Amino acid sequence: MDWKIIHLDETDSTNRWLRAQQGEEDIVVTTDYQSAGRGCGTNSWESERGKNLLFSVRCHPTDIPANRQFVISEAIALAISDNLITYMDKVSVKWPNDIYVDNRKICGILIENRLTGTHIKDCIIGIGLNVNQQHFVSDAPNPVSLCQLLGHEVDREALLHDILRRFCDNLTHWESLHDTYCALLYRREGFHRYEDQNGILEAKLVTVTPNGRLVLEEHNGQQRSYAFKEVKFK
Repeated sequence: MDWKIIHLDETDSTNRWLRAQQGEEDIVVTTDYQSAGRGCGTNSWESERGKNLLFSVRCHPTDIPANRQFVISEAIALAISDNLITYMDKVSVKWPNDIYVDNRKICGILIENRLTGTHIKDCIIGIGLNVNQQHFVSDAPNPVSLCQLLGHEVDREALLHDILRRFCDNLTHWESLHDTYCALLYRREGFHRYEDQNGILEAKLVTVTPNGRLVLEEHNGQQRSYAFKEVKFK
């Protein structure tokens, strides 16, 4: 893709800024600080000014059918996790698309797709990647940054361009991403605690379906399938 890259010193939300832009260009907007950065639902995203990689991407993957739109999540999650794997081990994707190192969250992703007929018209992907922040003061339970893990700061611009390159490559080969995504899932081995509308259950992760549903299996062999927000990791 021929990205138009725009940098803002500060904005309320890079996703919101991109939604307000007219035209059909493939745009990347980065910022040093988001005054109203958010995750999924009502979650907020803590980020010290100038320390992390905060950006949103608007692209037009028009060859991807609407019923396979979850591949956008796979493509960006793998682009980021594959970059992080060059630095360290124990990188995984917590369904649907949070990036973890061991049991700590290093990256959050928020995706907004617009559909036209049976295909994707465009999508806006917001990414918050903890890069050089050394102290977190919010009540988020498990944040971590590259700097904390590596003991030194990392070039944010180089990270951005590598992630964009990997994301473009992934979209080009989107039909072959699913197995790679499933192999990188957080808690992909053993039984773990989850919570759904019926309460706490102990189950193992079986797979994520191509349309993005999480499949768990309890000790008695019963399988349950969940859409996003229908189950929590405990």
